[in-house]
Amino acid sequence: MKTLNALLLLAAWLPLPAHAAWWNDAWTERRVIAIDTSAAGLEIGAAQSGVALPVRLHSGNFDFLAAKLDGSDLRFVAADGKTVLPHRVERFDALNELAVVWVQAPQIAPKSAGQKVYLYFGNADARPEAAASPYDAALAAVLHFNEGDERPRDATANANHATAPLALETAGLLGASGKFAGAPLVLPASPSLGLAAAGGFSFSAWIRPAGEGMRATLYRQGPFAIRLEDGRLAVAGAGRQPVLGGELAPDRWQHVAVTVGAGETALYVDGARVASGAGSLPAVQAEVRLGEGLVGLMDEVQLASTARAADWIRLAANAQGPEPKVLQVIEEEAAAAAAGDHSYMGVLIDNLTIDAWVVIVILAAMLAVAIAVMVVKAHMVSVVDRDNRGFLQRFRHAADDFLQLDQGAAHPHSPLFRLYRAGVREMNKRADKQGEIVLSGAALDAIKAAVDADLVRESHKLNAKMVLLTIAISGGPFLGLLGTVVGVMITFAAIAAAGDVNVNAIAPGIAAALLATVAGLAVAIPALFGYNYLASRIKNISADMHIFVDEFITRIAEKHGR
Repeated sequence: MKTLNALLLLAAWLPLPAHAAWWNDAWTERRVIAIDTSAAGLEIGAAQSGVALPVRLHSGNFDFLAAKLDGSDLRFVAADGKTVLPHRVERFDALNELAVVWVQAPQIAPKSAGQKVYLYFGNADARPEAAASPYDAALAAVLHFNEGDERPRDATANANHATAPLALETAGLLGASGKFAGAPLVLPASPSLGLAAAGGFSFSAWIRPAGEGMRATLYRQGPFAIRLEDGRLAVAGAGRQPVLGGELAPDRWQHVAVTVGAGETALYVDGARVASGAGSLPAVQAEVRLGEGLVGLMDEVQLASTARAADWIRLAANAQGPEPKVLQVIEEEAAAAAAGDHSYMGVLIDNLTIDAWVVIVILAAMLAVAIAVMVVKAHMVSVVDRDNRGFLQRFRHAADDFLQLDQGAAHPHSPLFRLYRAGVREMNKRADKQGEIVLSGAALDAIKAAVDADLVRESHKLNAKMVLLTIAISGGPFLGLLGTVVGVMITFAAIAAAGDVNVNAIAPGIAAALLATVAGLAVAIPALFGYNYLASRIKNISADMHIFVDEFITRIAEKHGR
């Protein structure tokens, strides 16, 4: 049984497989896209779903010779190895070996370093995939400023394209960027761009001002405007007072975001909140003017009809930035090496909720107590059995001097010896003045009753603390089940709050919740085996005590009875 337990424990700590099963054999190459929301990457506090992340490909992380020239064989698959994720190729330059592809990641869990998306390529027969937007329904417009577009085009299905051409800077942030010289970029009025009274809104963009203290309007629709006032970010038209905060440095890319919703206006620079204030949107549907008065570069403009969460803004700022920490493209071997110290148990522990931790700590204490009881009792029954055998051998080989055995070798751990001494003590109380002992039937019954009383006390000593093992056997699984049920409830509640249901969101929480039940069984099973073993040994010792008492009283009656 010890060997079996050791094998089970070893299996639980074996490293995770370095890679998942292959999605489709027609694709010959694969890369791992690692999403790290732990402290080592970009830590977020809540799960985010529907986020479109840019995947940068270059000669260092991608084999352009194995892919088709236009990148039409690219496929992105979730960690479950089955779910194909929507993506959009912004740029694929096989000659210069540079590409940017936007992919909608599955739900991104907080504080996790083990999330993966798989990029498949290397299928010369692959046909271009049917258009599937990687952007969520809340995005009203996305401008990438792709090189070669006469007018900047909206990457969403809303078709909010610019009405006039704009000069491009080819060496921009993600490929080309919009080059502004004071004139605004205009998007025609449309229902998807309209603002609703007391509704939600988000604006985000990368800005590189050409000088200090710039005054410009980054976004305007009717009375609502997002401005640069002497280089500082400001929002007007969303409340009685403008919201001002966050200074932009010249000649450096910075991520700017503004959200309005739930009566609050929030300003972000490089993913960090720099100002907030009361505010709500006006009801307006007019043309959108971008970059009016701006001298410099702008890239990755995103307009959404909802107020993005702070974690969403941080993800976008980091993933789109020049040095992303949250997302890395690595080869299978590197992914295996990075995950070499991860184990199934490590993944489960990372996803344990506080209530499960409480249950597991209680179960760990129960297991420690159960092990201590089993060790102490096993040692006790071993020495008791040894001393009993030694004394019983002396008793059965003694002749008429069987009442003098307490004057020889001592047997400190033998309950038979203590019962013997109790019987001798009771006999000596009934000796006459000459030291002769003649016992009547009533005296023999009294002696037996006294010895039986000591036998009960010895039985209590043998069974002491065995109740702790029965508590571990019966209570451990129920405590574990309680932790599992509460953990599953919390997992489903979190999924309901996030509004996204997929196996990647459910599996870690459910698996971690089940760890509480495993812990309960890990307490109960050893305790059950130990209890049955000890109970059988104690039962044998108790039977020996009953037999000895009968044998001892019989010999007393033969020698000293009337």
